[in-house]
Amino acid sequence: MNYPEKRLRRMRYNTILRNMVSETKVSVDDLILPLFVCPGIGVKKPISSMPGNYQLSIDLLIEECKKTIAAGVKSVLLFGIPETKDEHGHVACNADGIVQKAIVAIKKEIEDIYIVADVCNCEYTTHGHCGTIVDGDVDNDLTLETLTLQSLTLAQAGADMIAPSDMMDGRVAAIREILDDNGFEKIPIMSYSAKYASGFYGPFREAAESAPKFGNRNTYQMNPANSDEAMREIEQDLMEGADIVMVKPALSYLDVIYRAKNEFNTPVAAYNVSGEFSMVKAAGEKDWIDEKRVMMEIITSIKRAGADIIITYHAVDIANILKEQNA
Repeated sequence: MNYPEKRLRRMRYNTILRNMVSETKVSVDDLILPLFVCPGIGVKKPISSMPGNYQLSIDLLIEECKKTIAAGVKSVLLFGIPETKDEHGHVACNADGIVQKAIVAIKKEIEDIYIVADVCNCEYTTHGHCGTIVDGDVDNDLTLETLTLQSLTLAQAGADMIAPSDMMDGRVAAIREILDDNGFEKIPIMSYSAKYASGFYGPFREAAESAPKFGNRNTYQMNPANSDEAMREIEQDLMEGADIVMVKPALSYLDVIYRAKNEFNTPVAAYNVSGEFSMVKAAGEKDWIDEKRVMMEIITSIKRAGADIIITYHAVDIANILKEQNA
């Protein structure tokens, strides 16, 4: 049957019916909010390229987490800005490291929150790369030593999930082993499995003070031209024990998200990264776009592509919109 008997527009005229047959629905349960914690008391340092985001001292971070929970978003992803840095990122492994202390403090104040701890070295090294440098490049196996110890101390502090973002080979297996050997076999790993060497990370590098002091990250982050390689990375991480795999960034890699979900039928996370966020904010501030509408369209596209979990700086704004829609 074809037009005029078959009219596809019949399903679009009524809002109630349109919502009934909606194939993709975003929920607050899908969302994780990234937050940045820094030393000090009463510190709320604006991130100029990410309007509405801040480096927060632990006392104000707790208050931000309470607001996040009140909005309906129950999970946060923590990044740390340390007081000092070193060549290897050892400062990230200390039991009294900035993120470790933040986790302990948050857990004391807030019961119903799920804390994901990012595991990497770029914020903690003097050179801004994601591991130990040997002959001008990140040494994979030496870096695993800091990543595993960092993961263990974060788990000991009370992290609910470990999320390695470094892109070193073998990191998932190494982290799984140290967690299991120390009684943390219940803690899941969400691996940044397909993390691309992307131009969309610029604002984050301001936020986390993690820009590399030399060169680039092309020897460990993925070539944006490749999706078959992403499937190999994801398969390897799953074989090593990853519970959730991630594609980062999200918007330019919807095809990779789709392939990951369809080929592996496993929980998939997508990171709606800082550059994606900042472009929407900048265009919205200039009234070039309807910011809320574009934000929801982007997040829906990420969910439609197959993401089960969406890490986004828009999380609280999305939660408020969903609350209004359901009122």
